[in-house]
Amino acid sequence: DGFEVKTQGDARVGFIGFPSVGKSTLLTKLTGVFSEAADYEFTTLTCVPGVMYYKGAKVQILDLPGIIEGAKDGKGRGRQVIGCARTCDLILLVLDAAKPVTHKLLIERELEGFGIRLNKRPPDIYFKRKMKGGLNLQALKTQTVLNKDLVSA
Repeated sequence: DGFEVKTQGDARVGFIGFPSVGKSTLLTKLTGVFSEAADYEFTTLTCVPGVMYYKGAKVQILDLPGIIEGAKDGKGRGRQVIGCARTCDLILLVLDAAKPVTHKLLIERELEGFGIRLNKRPPDIYFKRKMKGGLNLQALKTQTVLNKDLVSA
């Protein structure tokens, strides 16, 4: 299917952006791996991996297909693309400087809708052992998915 890429190296970086913003060109320039680029949208249809070395570290770079508004809901293979991005240590938003800044906000909203928290601290959740056994779940914010039944299962 093209989205299951074996992790290599010390870190994994994923390029996320709208179609035709330069993700493939950037991958080719940084790694030397050819990723087809053309003057039409959705040239890249699967994940294209490349490797670069930086200060002795081996960094795997993933050129992901462009995402569109509604990607978190499955439009344009969005779930597969964002799912692949979740495996990355770093997500690099690639934007077209000639487009409005709202494009950045749209991409951030799509990623957030899929559970990728950009530039945010991890949630304040911790577990405390009870005196009589069992678990006590304490969260400082209302949890929508995590609950006591799920934790004790």
